[in-house]
Amino acid sequence: MTQNYRTGSRLYALLPLLLCAYTAHSQDLIWEKSYGGKHAEFLAHVVPTPDYGFLLAGSSLSDKNGNKQTPSGGNFDYWLWKMDEYGSPDWQKSFGGSGLDFLQSARITADGGFILAGVSNSPKGGDKKEDSRGQDDYWIIKLDAKGNEQWQRTIGGSGQEQLACISPTKDGGYIVGGSSSSGKSGDKTEANQGNLDYWIVKLNASGTIEWQKTYGGRYMDQLKTVEQTKDGGYILGGYSNSPASGDKQSDNIGTGGDYWIIKTDKAGAIEWQRTLGGDGDDNLSALIQSRNGGYVLGGSSNSNPSNDKSRANTKGTDFWIVRLDDNGQTLWQETYNYGAVDLLTSIVENEDGTLLLGGYARTEVSDGKKDKKDINDYIALKINAKGEELWSKTVGSDGEDILNGLIETRDGGYLLAGTSKGKPSRDKSSGHGGNDFWVVKLKDRYKKEVEKPVIEALPNPAQNFTNIVVGYEFQSGTASVFDLSGRQLQQFNIDSRTVPVDLSRYPEGIYIIEIRTNLQTDSVKVIKSISHNK
Repeated sequence: MTQNYRTGSRLYALLPLLLCAYTAHSQDLIWEKSYGGKHAEFLAHVVPTPDYGFLLAGSSLSDKNGNKQTPSGGNFDYWLWKMDEYGSPDWQKSFGGSGLDFLQSARITADGGFILAGVSNSPKGGDKKEDSRGQDDYWIIKLDAKGNEQWQRTIGGSGQEQLACISPTKDGGYIVGGSSSSGKSGDKTEANQGNLDYWIVKLNASGTIEWQKTYGGRYMDQLKTVEQTKDGGYILGGYSNSPASGDKQSDNIGTGGDYWIIKTDKAGAIEWQRTLGGDGDDNLSALIQSRNGGYVLGGSSNSNPSNDKSRANTKGTDFWIVRLDDNGQTLWQETYNYGAVDLLTSIVENEDGTLLLGGYARTEVSDGKKDKKDINDYIALKINAKGEELWSKTVGSDGEDILNGLIETRDGGYLLAGTSKGKPSRDKSSGHGGNDFWVVKLKDRYKKEVEKPVIEALPNPAQNFTNIVVGYEFQSGTASVFDLSGRQLQQFNIDSRTVPVDLSRYPEGIYIIEIRTNLQTDSVKVIKSISHNK
């Protein structure tokens, strides 16, 4: 059984290699890889894909060098790598204008493509098709499964916009979340409340604005995450130091900021809100809706047990996780300690109800001389539905490693992805420039191997699109769609293991999709259904 890092008052900050003696060694490091050019790359998001691979989404300042295949368009550009399950590249793409274009969020879409969201101050030109509205704006790009652009939108007011995330919605559209200092101007239709306000924008499937809402108090309210809830509404989470004012019903609690949670209906009207914090600074960074109801929110806290915080830190800043019920009431909370400063960046719920927490720990170590230096390590932590620790894993170099995402891949492994400034050392074997994307693949030795189907359709039933996933490597082939009478409805060439199939032109029913490659022929039944979600 894994012992708890919070037990007693021991400090693990000075242990060599930062590997705590109490860590459960049930995770094997399968591989690790660095991706980048000679300058700077910053990872924002890692997205698992149906073909057992993943998408790395971030920003790059490098020209065509290192293992970067495309030149920079100006300052930072959006930079994407589609990888297979072994971390080898399928394709990479860059999108940018003449200014700064910084990607913050990416998600897979129902048609097998991707939706990208970040900030841009670039004028029209290069890959940017619309002028800037003010300072930094939201910049949204829709891609197909091969990374080709389908549409893009620039959204903003006359001031500063800070995009945090984008999520697909049940109606085929998207909810975009971030913060704004803009008043009524450009695309922004509501007044600013204070310094920064939460600003969410609902888009339809083609990127047209359907509605938008601004929420804020007198000072700074910085949105970190938004997603649609099971009832069709939305849950918002972020950081606030505003007193009761504007839309904020409760005063700031501690000397810094607090978690601020808002639950809305499907049109963005507030149903309830909560401010949670202790006597110090509590900075929310992630929030998800649980499969079994309620919400799990997490971030980093240096507060003592006080007010809403009942769990003590070991020392410094620790992960702070809070579980709420459907009405926003606290069910349980827990803190987790690894170094002097522990910063949580992601929460993922697995199908069995366990939770993966990802972040990084800042620790002071000796450099072998009189001086000491700070290094950051990736932290992966798995807990059960009650917050009890199941295992943890620390990986890093002798430099700065900032984890941005921790996910479970379709083969049952775990992927840690972020930005590394460290030179090859310890767990890291290579580097390309100042900051690189650094990805580490772990395997849980106690989990059964996942047997890959030869062919499968995701989703199934499908509405307009399904993705055929081929479970083996091939060189070339064709995909064909048949109805139950055997009539061929379409056929096209394929050269990758993920095959998006458009079913939008067909009525409800059952269809046969045949995949014929240079190696073998297989088929799968797909149910075409109509969505009733509004």
